[in-house]
Amino acid sequence: MDYFQAIIFGIVEGLTEYIPVSSTGHLILAKSFMGLTEKAIDPYLIVIQSGAILAVLGLYRKRVAEMIRGLLGKNTIGLKLAINLIIAFLPAAIFGLLFDDAIDEWLMGTTPVIWALAIGGVLMLFAARWQRSAFHEGNDSMSFIDIEHLSWKRALIIGLVQCLAMFPGTSRSMVTIVASMAMGMKPKHAAEFSFLLGLPTLGGATVFKLFKDSDTLSTLSVGPMIIGIIVAFIAAALAIKWLVAYLSKHGLALFGWYRIALAIIVAIYFWGGKSEERTSDVGAATSSIVVPVTFEKDHCPAFPVAIQETPSTITGPTADCHRPVFIS
Repeated sequence: MDYFQAIIFGIVEGLTEYIPVSSTGHLILAKSFMGLTEKAIDPYLIVIQSGAILAVLGLYRKRVAEMIRGLLGKNTIGLKLAINLIIAFLPAAIFGLLFDDAIDEWLMGTTPVIWALAIGGVLMLFAARWQRSAFHEGNDSMSFIDIEHLSWKRALIIGLVQCLAMFPGTSRSMVTIVASMAMGMKPKHAAEFSFLLGLPTLGGATVFKLFKDSDTLSTLSVGPMIIGIIVAFIAAALAIKWLVAYLSKHGLALFGWYRIALAIIVAIYFWGGKSEERTSDVGAATSSIVVPVTFEKDHCPAFPVAIQETPSTITGPTADCHRPVFIS
């Protein structure tokens, strides 16, 4: 991975981490388009999230300080928010440890990403419309709520739904925003809770990958890795500000249509009937042309007949034939 590729990864990560279009899915597609096959790339796609984490810490530093004071017993609202984030984080922590290897082996490829993008897009087209019919302004059980009034039970449900984002292409921000909206939050508040929930979730995943794949990551140049993280930080900060302003006036339909369109374009590109099958999932291209196989001619000598002075019922002819040798 060179500096240019690291910058591309940083831009993709920063712009897509908190926008509900799947950062991991976009990073996998970017890796495939650039033809990168290094084993260390996949764990780096997780580590680069640290840039996006720093962006949230900077933009929401007042909320973070409030939670710290709450944990120290000096702010009731901050304590409640911190507890809710911990509760929502725990399911992903547990399932992530259990299924990390399976995800790396089976799901870090283009085909799972295409399906996840499409399905998530359809879900988002209906999410905002459903919420408008299910919730309203008021003080009853079906009224809209903000972050301060989120109960721990609803936080746990959001955390359980977040586990779906382990499937690459699903989008952690998408499932947590949709789940938060289903719990009664308006899109703007749902996005803010999703950003804050990303702090322990993305932070935990980054630290886990650093320890688990430290030897593999050491094969990458330090300079490009750091540049990618810095670019991700800048891009994520810009994306967060834009998303909050957009969701204050609009719904999620734009992102749903984008996901569906991207899934179609990528599917056409990778499933377009090329003469070579793109196995970008493992970083190589496998030819679809069948190489003819021929056989080396081999002659089998006549069967020798066993000659015995006394008749036998078990002695029979033997053969000394060689098996055909494959020549490709």
